[in-house]
Amino acid sequence: MDCDKAQEGPAAMNVNRKNVAVLLLAPACFVILYRQVIVELVRDWLKDDNYSHGFLIVPLALYFAWERRRKLAQTGLLPSYWGIIFFVPAIITTVLNMHPFVNRMAMLICLVGGLLFWGGWGRLKVMAFPIAFLLLMIPIPAIIFNPITFPLQLLSSRFGEWALTACQVPVLREGNIIQLANARLEVAEACSGIRSLISLLTLAIVYGYFVESRIWVRIVLAFAAIPVAIAANACRVAGTGLAAHYYGEEAAEGFFHAFSGWLVFVVAFVMLFVLHRLLFLWKKAEKNGPMDTAIS
Repeated sequence: MDCDKAQEGPAAMNVNRKNVAVLLLAPACFVILYRQVIVELVRDWLKDDNYSHGFLIVPLALYFAWERRRKLAQTGLLPSYWGIIFFVPAIITTVLNMHPFVNRMAMLICLVGGLLFWGGWGRLKVMAFPIAFLLLMIPIPAIIFNPITFPLQLLSSRFGEWALTACQVPVLREGNIIQLANARLEVAEACSGIRSLISLLTLAIVYGYFVESRIWVRIVLAFAAIPVAIAANACRVAGTGLAAHYYGEEAAEGFFHAFSGWLVFVVAFVMLFVLHRLLFLWKKAEKNGPMDTAIS
């Protein structure tokens, strides 16, 4: 029996050394392979205000992964060759240097394949949320972004026209152009609300993760961020129209325009917070309802 233990000792040490070697070598190879993809991604975060929040995504994803370290260690190490099906095509796609969006998605697929090949399905399941969260750092390609942006511009313009008419302000709308008596406002791509929508969606996911343990509530908050962001931006367009009508076209530009963007975003987050509290109170009332009935 002692001989068996003596033989198991070196074998266990060899396995541990192999795991350490893989943990050190794999990230290094990943960074070398996707160095250019990462550099271009960071460059997009710097120049595209719609994705400036990308700088927060990676640290948060690393934190989510770090939180799962104990659960990851408790999950059995069962390598799966299915990982090859993921990371080999991803590597080939990267080497061929295809569209930036394709290369960035390939980077995440390679990460999934590597984790699956090394740790198995159990460990991939543990790390599924941190990896999926990284999707928020990848800019949407123009072929998808533009068809989303223009309808949002029209929606905000229509709401602005309706709100101004309700306030008895003379207004004429042509597409995404709002014509007032003393000003002409264009609901441009930057004012479509797509920026606040993406940022609010990210914030809703992070907020739900930290303050709510129920999965269904987290999902509701994430999906609710979409109509909340659209409604908040529509109110911003209407407010800009009112400011331009009463104080001139200059009131719709400069400081007021920038400040209203931040103010609307704060209001949108408050709306999400209120929704969360309502869900909490509704669930609490539902839970206490039968007890109250029994007492009465």
